[in-house]
Amino acid sequence: MDIKNKIKFQLKKVFSNLGIEVTKNMRYDRLTTLIIKNELTITSNCLDIGCHKGEILDQILSVSKKGKHYGFEPIPHLYDNLIKKYTNQVTILPFALSNKEEVSEFKIIKNSLGYSGLKLREYNVKNPIIETVNVEVKKLDSILPNDYKIDVIKIDVEGAEYDELEGGFQVLSKNKPLIIFEFGKGASEYYNSTPTMMFEIIKKIGLKIFSLENFISKRNSLSLKEFEKIYNEGTDHYFVASI
Repeated sequence: MDIKNKIKFQLKKVFSNLGIEVTKNMRYDRLTTLIIKNELTITSNCLDIGCHKGEILDQILSVSKKGKHYGFEPIPHLYDNLIKKYTNQVTILPFALSNKEEVSEFKIIKNSLGYSGLKLREYNVKNPIIETVNVEVKKLDSILPNDYKIDVIKIDVEGAEYDELEGGFQVLSKNKPLIIFEFGKGASEYYNSTPTMMFEIIKKIGLKIFSLENFISKRNSLSLKEFEKIYNEGTDHYFVASI
């Protein structure tokens, strides 16, 4: 971690400890943490798709100590770090998830790893440094044991959310887990997915879409019109899908 990123990390930590949210991502982090604490039990089974450095996995393990968890991370050095970090705690797999199975190019944004993904997209970083590697792409339906029960999933995959849900449609329809997911402009359109498509597949799985705040406060789910409005205006890009 370079000096600039170290300073940003420390400032974020200080603001978080003071309860100050200076970015949308800080608000999303706080709300996601609250949902994990509220919705998971000690035996909940969870999937972290796009687990990066394991920030969400750490929160999951703090609550669901007896659950069986899977993490998916195709960036090679992050995968290696996660394997070492979660020995005997989490099954870490080096796959990108989608609606087909193949070996595909994966774009690592070296100066902003969080933007990495199967396709090029918009990057909110000046002069992105892009490294292309080959990764295995799998369907969620083909990976998990038949008797595995999914309780909670977090998906953060920079635009590939619809394809991942499509590739896991059978297991998701069977389990109807709570899904915390990202979906927004600047990413999803590069995968040819729309808010209508996302809304409809989640409905077919048997779930409804909520804003994070609405879900926590037990308010109404979003209609298709409301979900499209949020997407088009860019007012939010993290959501919850639940029964």
